[in-house]
Amino acid sequence: MRITNTRLSVTLLLAVLAGYIGSVQATEASDQQKADQAYDQDADGEQRAKAAGESLIGQPGPELSITTLDGDTIDLSALYGVKPVYIKFWATWCVPCRQQMPGFQAFQEAHGDDIQVIAVNTGYADTEESARVYRKEMGLTMPITVDDGTLAEALNLRVTPQHVLIDRSGHITHIGHRDDQALEQALQALLKPAAPSSATTEGASVENIDSNALTVGDAVPDLAVTTRAGNTIDLTRATTDKPLGMVFFATWCESYLAESQPDTSTACRRVRETVNQLSNDQNVQWVGIISGLWTKDSDVESYLDTTETAIPVLLDAEGDLHRTFGIRQIPSVVLIDADGKVAEKLGPQDTALAEAVERISQ
Repeated sequence: MRITNTRLSVTLLLAVLAGYIGSVQATEASDQQKADQAYDQDADGEQRAKAAGESLIGQPGPELSITTLDGDTIDLSALYGVKPVYIKFWATWCVPCRQQMPGFQAFQEAHGDDIQVIAVNTGYADTEESARVYRKEMGLTMPITVDDGTLAEALNLRVTPQHVLIDRSGHITHIGHRDDQALEQALQALLKPAAPSSATTEGASVENIDSNALTVGDAVPDLAVTTRAGNTIDLTRATTDKPLGMVFFATWCESYLAESQPDTSTACRRVRETVNQLSNDQNVQWVGIISGLWTKDSDVESYLDTTETAIPVLLDAEGDLHRTFGIRQIPSVVLIDADGKVAEKLGPQDTALAEAVERISQ
C-alpha cells in the first residue's frame, strides 16, 4: 500500500510539474508574442522620418538635377514656381515600399500632369539594373532615378519609403514614411491652385557627392572618428604606423535582406566573419562604419548583443563617412595604408579581402 501511495504521489508530482512547465512555456510564448506585437514598423518608420525631416519643413527644396533611368534630366530648381514635386525614396529590398508602390503608381496616373512625381531609388545596397527590373515588375511609369547619395543627404533620408513633398513655391511641406491620411492631406494641399501672390524661391544648392568622394590613391584629409567605446581613430594614420580597415555595413543587412537580397545578406555575413578573423592580427587596425539608414543607437546595441562583432564600431548617423568614401553598396571595405592613402576599395562580391589586407600589411 505504501508503494502504491508513493507511485501515486510521484504521478501527482509529475502532473503538477508538467502543468507548471506548460504554464511557464505558455507565459513565455505569450510574452514573446506581446513583444513581437509591440514593435510597429510603420510607427517606428514614421517617427524616424519625422525626426529627420523636422528641420527641413518650410525650407527651400534642393537645387540639383537628376538623371532618370531613361537618360532624361530633371532640374528640380526649374520646377520651383511652376509645379509641386513629390519625391518618394525607395529600395528594391524594402517591404513597405513594395506595399505602397501600387498607390504611388495610381497617384502618378491620376496627377502626374499636375505634380512632378519622382521615384528615387536610394542606390544603397541596390543597382540600376535591379531598379529597372523592379520598374517593369511593378508597372511604374513615373520618372525613376538611382541616387548617389546626394539627394539623400539633402533631404535627410533615414528610412524607406520616405516621402518628401515640395510645394509650387519650392518649399518642403511634408516628410513622412506612411502612406496615410496625413500624406493624402499634404498631397491634396499641393494640388490646390497657387495663390496669385505665391512667391517662388531659389532651391538649396547641393554638391554632387560622386565628384567629392575619395578614390584609390587619394590621401585621406584631416579626419578622425570616435567609436562607440569613446576611442578616437585618426584616419590619416599620422599617429600610427598601422594600416586601417574600414568596414561599411548596416545592422539589418544579414537579417532583413536574407529574403529580398540573399546574396547581399550572405556577403555581409562573410565579411563580418572574415574581418573577425583578420582582426586577430594586431598589425592592422579595424573599425566598423554602420549606416544610419533605418538605424539608431538602440538598433546598434541590439545588433552588437546578438551578433559576434570583434571590431569597434560607430554609427554614421548623418552618412558623412559613407559620402566621404563614396560608399553606396554594402558590405564595402576601404583599406587605408600606413601613409594615410586609400589603398583599396572592396565591394560586396569581392572575396579576396584577406589577400588585400596582406598587401597593405607588407
